[in-house]
Amino acid sequence: MRVHEFIVASVTLFMGSGCLSINDPTSTNGVTQMRPDERGFVAGLGIESQDLVVVAEKMARGMLGVAPIAQAKGKPNIVLEPVVNKTRFNIDKEIFLTRIRVALNDKAQGRVNFLARQRIDALERERNLKQGGQVTGGGSAQANEFKGADFILTGTLESISSRGKAGASDYILYTFQLLDPRTSDIVWESFYEIKKQGRDDVTYQ
Repeated sequence: MRVHEFIVASVTLFMGSGCLSINDPTSTNGVTQMRPDERGFVAGLGIESQDLVVVAEKMARGMLGVAPIAQAKGKPNIVLEPVVNKTRFNIDKEIFLTRIRVALNDKAQGRVNFLARQRIDALERERNLKQGGQVTGGGSAQANEFKGADFILTGTLESISSRGKAGASDYILYTFQLLDPRTSDIVWESFYEIKKQGRDDVTYQ
């Protein structure tokens, strides 16, 4: 009887340990689903999803509140320029503008219009096909001009990094500007900053 009880207890402990390892975030076999704005247990000193969410939401709110946008007649045309990454981290720079554009579209409710300048080559090919009579539909074949930008959104990521025996530290500054291309005026500007320190053992791609 004692042997039987020992076997049952051992099996129960083994199964319980297996369940814990599946749900344990530190387990190599487990996967934990998290919110994008939540700091995960696999974290480093660089730019991560929770930073991206906070920055994009803040920039969207600030931009929509500026007078040239909030009081514009009609829908201002905005061109998104590639973000300049001056940090030591290798990241996908375009994801910032994508996230800001999505946040703006969500909050603006049709008050702004984004121009797809990053797709200009494909747009020009399509326009030339229409003008040459090779394809029809999708708008006027006589149109020969793309819309001009009322504003240009730019962004820069900068950092100050330090290293020592105890670990590493990174200060990251996110700045974004809304420019008037006719006058070069900065009609809106905002920033977000964050500092992290710890052991630098996460690779960013």
